[in-house]
Amino acid sequence: MFRSGTSRIIVRALLLRVCSVFPPDLNSTFIQVQHQPAIAFAVSLSRQSPHTLPKMLSRSIATASRMVPARVLRPRAHPLVMLPAMMQTVRTYADSVIKVPQMAESISEGTLKQFSKSIGDYVAQDEEIATIETDKIDVAVNATEAGTIKEFLVAEEDTVTVGQDLVRIELGGEPSGDKKEAPKEEPKKSESESKPEPKQESAPEPKKEPAAASSKPEAPRQPEKKESKSESSASSGSSMGNREERRVKMNRMRLRIAERLKQSQNTAASLTTFNEVDMSNIMEFRKLYKEDVLKKTGVKLGFMSAFSRACVLAMRDLPAVNASIEGPNGGDTIVYRDYVDISVAVATEKGLVTPVVRNVESMDMIGIEESIADMGKKARDNKLTIEDMAGGTFTISNGGVFGSLMGTPIINLPQSAVLGLHAIKERPVAVNGKIEIRPMMYLALTYDHRLLDGREAVQFLVKVKEYIEDPRRMLL
Repeated sequence: MFRSGTSRIIVRALLLRVCSVFPPDLNSTFIQVQHQPAIAFAVSLSRQSPHTLPKMLSRSIATASRMVPARVLRPRAHPLVMLPAMMQTVRTYADSVIKVPQMAESISEGTLKQFSKSIGDYVAQDEEIATIETDKIDVAVNATEAGTIKEFLVAEEDTVTVGQDLVRIELGGEPSGDKKEAPKEEPKKSESESKPEPKQESAPEPKKEPAAASSKPEAPRQPEKKESKSESSASSGSSMGNREERRVKMNRMRLRIAERLKQSQNTAASLTTFNEVDMSNIMEFRKLYKEDVLKKTGVKLGFMSAFSRACVLAMRDLPAVNASIEGPNGGDTIVYRDYVDISVAVATEKGLVTPVVRNVESMDMIGIEESIADMGKKARDNKLTIEDMAGGTFTISNGGVFGSLMGTPIINLPQSAVLGLHAIKERPVAVNGKIEIRPMMYLALTYDHRLLDGREAVQFLVKVKEYIEDPRRMLL
């Protein structure tokens, strides 16, 4: 069982220290207990720190105790080797190191943005103690065990890798709020302070006599110098303050966004086609059913679900819009899909993220709206996961919520197209030979010309326009 003589010596030394009864024949005791669970604790200790056992017995025992079952640490776990309560007590004062957790298969490092606790603070198990920023999401680091923060092993804004030591905590302790402060005793007053001092009569102040006139004549007052116009303008200019500039390092998400967008422009043969859509009917449709849908499902009916549904239906006739180019050397294979996963662009404080609503082809408008709302909330609350943003076959970006009149969105590779929605503006349009004021929206479809021809892109956008202008077509 024991591979070296050193292990046997350490195990024997441990038995001498932890046995409450020392048998006369230590060898017989050693033989009897070596196959019992209690000896596993000693073996773990010998493997953990054989060189530091004489100097750091308590800490070594505590460290090794985390490697064996809890029942081994109970007093009288074995009739011959009765581990005293000291084993559990010593574990309380051990140190535990919290490491960078696994984040995702594609993420191996990040930037430590901030510690949410300070040295000396008590942390409960699973309580958040730090935040790591990656190029996709923010990862929370939680305490694996309860204890008091003893040392930060890295600094904020440092680059950290998976498995790296972050924080050292001392196990045990209790929250500061639970500790009752001892009543402060007021310092006893000395006899000199307790006895009132007799009042001392102050000496009468001498009467002030008028000062004698100075023998020296006063110097004549010089007239105040008036400030010239040039001096006044110079002083007013200096009072305006210095012109300053700030340099702020880009966070990982912004760097990743910049890299991806530039990669898209350098890789795809991007081209944008435009159209405009009359929003009158879809707005009337929303007005009619908005309250009923809200009461029955709790979902606020918007326009994103209508455009998502319209895109899914248009893709049935033009599947290349939902395809992508993959393969080596820039791609030599077209991948067609019978499912539609729509990436919805959401603006957050740290940058643009695109969570994915999956299997949109199998959803109705209410289900789509509900999924989009859930993803948007997770994005704003900074709770998106890698899985929430992985994949996506088509992107919809709604710049209209910020007032954008028209724009050209950038393709989210490896997707082949992105639809840009814009603000609804009332404009005069010709309807059946008459000029009417209608709520109009510009649509922009940026597509990869390597995969989509102009004819297909234009036809797709026209079909989306037709579905939105007559929502009844989406029910057929």
